Amino acid sequence: MNGASIGSHNLAARLLLPNLARHPEKIAYCCAEELVSYRQLAAGTYRFAALMRARGIGPGDRVLLALVDSPVFVAAFLGATLIGAVAVPVSTALNAETYDYLLADCDPGMILASPSVAAIEGFPRDRAEIQIFGEQLAGILPGMAEAPLEAAPAGRDDLAYMLYTSGSTGRPKGVPHRHGDLVEAAERYAVQVLGMADNDRVLSASKLYFAYGLGNSLAFPLYVGATAALHPGPPLPGQLLPLMEQFRPTLFFSVPTVYGQIIRSVGEERLHLPMRLCVSAGEALPAAIVEEWRRLTGLELLDGIGSTEMAHIFISNRPGEVTPGSAGRPVPGYEIRLVDDGGTPVAADVAGNLLVRGPGAAPCYWNRPEKTAETMLADGFVRTGDVFIEQNGRYWHRGRSDDMLKAGGQWISPVMVEEALRTHPAVADCAVAACRIGGLERPAAHVILRPGSSPGRPLERELRTFMAARLADYMCPLVYRFIDDLPRTPTGKVQRFKLKQ
Repeated sequence: MNGASIGSHNLAARLLLPNLARHPEKIAYCCAEELVSYRQLAAGTYRFAALMRARGIGPGDRVLLALVDSPVFVAAFLGATLIGAVAVPVSTALNAETYDYLLADCDPGMILASPSVAAIEGFPRDRAEIQIFGEQLAGILPGMAEAPLEAAPAGRDDLAYMLYTSGSTGRPKGVPHRHGDLVEAAERYAVQVLGMADNDRVLSASKLYFAYGLGNSLAFPLYVGATAALHPGPPLPGQLLPLMEQFRPTLFFSVPTVYGQIIRSVGEERLHLPMRLCVSAGEALPAAIVEEWRRLTGLELLDGIGSTEMAHIFISNRPGEVTPGSAGRPVPGYEIRLVDDGGTPVAADVAGNLLVRGPGAAPCYWNRPEKTAETMLADGFVRTGDVFIEQNGRYWHRGRSDDMLKAGGQWISPVMVEEALRTHPAVADCAVAACRIGGLERPAAHVILRPGSSPGRPLERELRTFMAARLADYMCPLVYRFIDDLPRTPTGKVQRFKLKQ
């Protein structure tokens, strides 16, 4: 195991030092035209650490990273954790109001930002120093020494980084994590489930400020000594497909939305890709996308579920054991429990609230003691807010608990309705949310059509007949709205609460 001989639990030391000892000249990251070796990454990390120390940043201080995906982000993140500070990655595409909220909430001692952050001028410069950095690590911080710095002592419970939830149900919450949390995720998921090793080449469409992307692009490749590609731009098919051709990744991580976009963007009958495995997380993966991806590429697409609170994925399909529509089985070391609203375990095939217990769980929410008590339970289980059923040891997502609808005394899973609706040939994507009709809650379908399909009464009647043949009456949408796009978080999750509004 990487880092086993390192006395400190310091995250940066555990990810960097074994690679410096084994293969310092091996390429750690590819980004645009820049190739960064492990030795160069360490030098950049030491420079950022020296900068922060020179500015008075020390153990426990927050350093906000509003940086695009690049080796600069990785070095800044590692530099902060190396000196015992708490790295706080956030999206570079937030509005000024959200940045104001995050800054007030985490109170950073320093802000590192990319020039592309549109709201940078609104940052309160009198409260925290702001430094602007581009995407190239070469030559960065020339005034700072790149000599190795001793890692700050870090116990198992000391904080290393903090992420903010993606806000799919409202205002984001800070989720702090300890130095060992990403290492646990790397060993249990990346190594034991995916079989990731030092000969892998990793590409993730999900960004580093997202828990899923932070594991995929930073913790996992560094833990096993692999090489990763970083893409500063948006995860669009027109950019990802050429990058795959150039970089030749063996592992690709993304979200259902991006897989769907890639499928719809390809005109050929077959798409020849270099990967050995493809992984999806971030939201439930429709069975139709799993099957179409396999038909188009010949590759397995492994769905899994994780959360910001648990650091990464804790339920996953396995290579060679993919069941379309299922999130899979628990990752080694994680315990799953499904309970009713009163906390009593439910039987198999009965929908229940998903609780998870295992390594890497966040100790609390930042500045949210009431939410902490509600979510991080006394017995170590974490309430995820998801509804699942269990069948023969596999888990099937039925929606977020606050997205579930109740009509005619029956609970309705929006995911089940969406899965049926997506099988209609005119439907490219959809989301189901509650609407009120005559004072009662009823399901409403928000539908994105495939090219060549025309919205209107004839198609609506066709969809009603189609759904009535597949679902019970109470589950069928009473309202159909044809739209161009769905409201999503920056990480791709559908914001159903906005559809309800």
